Amino acid sequence: MRDIASVRIRYGFRRICNLLKREGWQDNHKRIFRLYCQEGLNLRSKRPKRNKSAAHRLERPHMRRMHQLWSMDFVADQIFDGRKFRALTIVDDYTRKCLAIHVGQSIKGEEVSMIVQRVCLENCAFPERIQVDNGSEFISRALDKWGYDNKVKLDFRPGKPTDTPFTGSFNGSFRDECLNTNWFLSLEDAQDKIIHWKTEYNTFQPNSYLNDLTPDELNSYQK
Repeated sequence: MRDIASVRIRYGFRRICNLLKREGWQDNHKRIFRLYCQEGLNLRSKRPKRNKSAAHRLERPHMRRMHQLWSMDFVADQIFDGRKFRALTIVDDYTRKCLAIHVGQSIKGEEVSMIVQRVCLENCAFPERIQVDNGSEFISRALDKWGYDNKVKLDFRPGKPTDTPFTGSFNGSFRDECLNTNWFLSLEDAQDKIIHWKTEYNTFQPNSYLNDLTPDELNSYQK
């Protein structure tokens, strides 16, 4: 348990418990939690209280299959010398699979449309719609034309994180488990480390929303 916590410093009790069970440990979760606390491994970060406006979430579409709905957003960070970069994240809302994380210092609307096209070709599928905010890259003519040509609806949901909870949850994990725990020497180094984390997220990290399956495991069961 200490070994897991030392390597995966943002993993909480439930994730560590699931990984121990994978390795064959049969201990009751209450005993594991007691030892977890005795070792001082409980995370101290506290979540902020919800605003009143977030108590009543807007109705979201019922997810039935992969590629029904994707979410797309940007996350910002910087290299060791202070140069800033942005990471475009694309997530399938049904399987929670991270389809792509593209790193660049300046990512325009034309490049966003090229990245999305590449992800569609790699997955041999186009989404029915993509949730985005109203950032300049997402309201560009290039992305609008791409959506029209490929019959993909761009669902703009600006200003309300409760409208895109899956993206916010993923980006929070991405920042906590990758961006905040790595030292990037260059854009190439950042891309390599981020891709490594993306692979681990999709293939190794248990997801409580998916009944502790990984996104790839859920996807294999759906086939």
